[in-house]
Amino acid sequence: MHSIRQPSARVPSLRGRLTLWFGALTLVSVLGVGLYLGRIATQDLARFAGEVLHTTARSATDLLAANLRERALEIDLLRRSPLFVQGDLGGDTLRGALDVRKNAHMEYAWIGVASPEGQVLQAAGGMLVGEKVDQREWFREARTRLFVGDVHEAVLLAKRLPNKHLDQPLRFIDFAAPILDSAGQLRGVLGAHAHWYWVTETVETVAVDRAAGAGTEVLIADSAGNVLYPFRLAGQARLPDGADRTGARYERLLWADGTEYLSSTVRMPEVTGADLGWRIVVRQPLREALAPVRAMQRQLALLGLAATLLCGLFAYRLAARFSRPLELLAQAARTIERRDGEPRYPEGDTLEVAQMNRSFQSMTASLLERERELSRLNASLETQVEERTQALHRANRELESLAVRDPLTGLYNRRRFDEKLEEYAATCRQSGRRFALMVIDADHFKRVNDTHGHQTGDAVLRHLAGLIAGCVRSTDFVARFGGEEFVVLLPEPSDREEGRLVAEKIRIAVGHAPFPGVGHLTVSIGLAFCHGGGEPLATILERADKALYQAKQEGRDRVCVAPAAG
Repeated sequence: MHSIRQPSARVPSLRGRLTLWFGALTLVSVLGVGLYLGRIATQDLARFAGEVLHTTARSATDLLAANLRERALEIDLLRRSPLFVQGDLGGDTLRGALDVRKNAHMEYAWIGVASPEGQVLQAAGGMLVGEKVDQREWFREARTRLFVGDVHEAVLLAKRLPNKHLDQPLRFIDFAAPILDSAGQLRGVLGAHAHWYWVTETVETVAVDRAAGAGTEVLIADSAGNVLYPFRLAGQARLPDGADRTGARYERLLWADGTEYLSSTVRMPEVTGADLGWRIVVRQPLREALAPVRAMQRQLALLGLAATLLCGLFAYRLAARFSRPLELLAQAARTIERRDGEPRYPEGDTLEVAQMNRSFQSMTASLLERERELSRLNASLETQVEERTQALHRANRELESLAVRDPLTGLYNRRRFDEKLEEYAATCRQSGRRFALMVIDADHFKRVNDTHGHQTGDAVLRHLAGLIAGCVRSTDFVARFGGEEFVVLLPEPSDREEGRLVAEKIRIAVGHAPFPGVGHLTVSIGLAFCHGGGEPLATILERADKALYQAKQEGRDRVCVAPAAG
């Protein structure tokens, strides 16, 4: 007889393995739940923070536009008053009116009237009276229309006005309008310079009221993307490429300082016909926006570690109770093997242990009987091998079927589609038998997964697959191309209109069918025809894809037919 090799001392015991398995299972479970919850919390928190930033940016933009529009309207109404239309533009009465207007609106740094030739006739506080302003943009533009000008640094007023912000130069926004007499002739130009800090304080006030998140910052950029405010970034920073190009309410953007921000950008609407091109940006460092999630993940990690230690201790005690009878049985087996006295069996405190004792004690007696049975089993082995071989063949055939079927929808998969498309293309090249390729995509399917979950999304795909398969002939080929995309091959359509009718039938059937848990769903379909001529497979599929893309661009829920191959 062959000697039986003793187990190595390094083989772990059952007690150790049970303890390790229980502890590892607990750790994996807690970490898995923690990661899942962290992912959901990250998405929800980022969505909430982005909406807050967008609401802040929108409110700041609306308020600023309203204030600019109000100042422009005020200048327009003021220049239409009888005092300006008929009165002495250089008189003390007009100066008193300008003083009252400037004192009533502290945002004005200067307000005055210039002659048609560009000489200041009168101004609040007498400032710049007699100066020539004919080269200023506000004067030239306001001779014919109401003018709202972009931000610029002070020129004439730089040394005459106090600067509330010593860390930056004086900057103004211009408002100006022509003064016309009763006959419509130009009498002069009414102009006003509003402080730039009035604009920035207006925006900051809304931001402070609405955005309380740590690190939240408000920026104003011009039409070229250059930052105008805050001044420390003016001339040095630009909006990142792609900002506000997608039309999203908020975005994750990597700025020039190397920090990823959660940003919301809102364009300033036109003010009395003037498009300043400003964009209000409210941003918050992504690490600050997601800081609560990081804290929750750390707490979950600590909780997982504590739970693992506790469950490990419990598992060790439980494993010791389970493994003790087996350890005693192993000792009894070694005693029998060595013929070293009477073996010690464990107490039969459970039904299973008692049964093992009886089985173990009868094992020696039945060993010889087992050897006799072995010869009989050998005789039937060949028969069993044959049966298993046949079962294996059946299993292989089932595996071959699974290899070309999509497990979710039961339709053919991408691999089988590629083979079938090659067959159709080869037949088309050899015999000229044409075919049509249809690419079908579920509209806004990502929204279904995001709103209702992936299980509902899978149910929608199964239902959609059934609708498509029910709208085509038995000779047509239907497959799941991937994700929410499906493909249909129509052999030998009578003409292009027949292919379009099949596509419209599918689109209408899907649009009218209710999807459990979702409601109604639409599809976009791209259709391409192959008429021979050796067109490559990639070109056929590309034309169908382009037609699908066109259907998406034109509003979805439609069929677009690709032009014939050139």
